[in-house]
Amino acid sequence: MPIRHATLADLAPLSELLDGYRRFYRQAPDLEGARRFLQARLESGDSHILVHAGSEGELQGFVQLYPLLSTVRLAPLWLLNDLFVAPQARRKGVGRELMLAARELAASHGVGHLKLATQIENHAAQALYESLGWQRDTTFYHYGLLFDTTTDQG
Repeated sequence: MPIRHATLADLAPLSELLDGYRRFYRQAPDLEGARRFLQARLESGDSHILVHAGSEGELQGFVQLYPLLSTVRLAPLWLLNDLFVAPQARRKGVGRELMLAARELAASHGVGHLKLATQIENHAAQALYESLGWQRDTTFYHYGLLFDTTTDQG
């Protein structure tokens, strides 16, 4: 299955995939917002986006990784932030191939630690990750903080 780095030429179909990914997580559709977000990522190079193309060249899925650093490990780590496979391409090994390609890409950059988070109810994704050797974190609790950055703080 052909997996490659996304390019600006992929922007339209990749935006459709990202919008589908966001809707999976119960976000309102925003195709233009997805396009702007991806264009910024591709132009700035602040993430690694791999895409899976079908036999006709159509994009069937993507994985996006963000470089980070681990102070405890004194080493780089990458956050596998997004994995999405189009509904018509599911259960055909696309997600598995994208995950394996993400690991290979990280290793080729000298990164030996990948992290990800998934919804508690997303049992299909959890089964995939665990089948590839990923382990659920039982050492740390992970927290998040959402706040409005548009309100006047002064």
